[in-house]
Amino acid sequence: MFKKNLTKIVASVAALGAGVAATTAVANADTVYTVQSGDTLSGISMKFAKDTNHVNELAQKNNIKDVNVIYVGQRLLITSDGQIEQATAKQAATLPSANNTANTNSSSYTSSVSGSEAAAKAWIAARESGGNYGATNGQYIGKYQLSASYLGGDYSPANQERVADQYVASRYGSWQNAQAHWQANGWY
Repeated sequence: MFKKNLTKIVASVAALGAGVAATTAVANADTVYTVQSGDTLSGISMKFAKDTNHVNELAQKNNIKDVNVIYVGQRLLITSDGQIEQATAKQAATLPSANNTANTNSSSYTSSVSGSEAAAKAWIAARESGGNYGATNGQYIGKYQLSASYLGGDYSPANQERVADQYVASRYGSWQNAQAHWQANGWY
């Protein structure tokens, strides 16, 4: 009799522990991300999962036919394991928004380039990413396709602008010189 009751108690405690663990994982980690202008599926994957190797899988889970096409306002569920799924209306209404947890280590930045320098900067951005802050190509990230190591994990538009200006100033002296290098070599 004692052994039988002990088995029931152990099973009950184990079930209770598993239930608490499952509830905790769902309650604490799931958020909804609303696609914003300039976002890409690979950029969102990099932002939340720190990995772009699963973009095709994410597209398939979300019924996204073309990995290069997502829409502003589209809601994606970000789960505790970094997986991205289509958010239901109920989830969007009850879960916290990931858009409110923007990178806090960046501040607003206004580039000081103007005139022909700004035109050269825009020309490079158009060639590198089509002007898309969320563009990725291997280790190269964002509007100016900077090495991820240069960005230090902060892929915000403000940091991309700041780092691009610093990189070009230190390497080429000006955006016009960087553009001339790009035209001669196909990269800057």
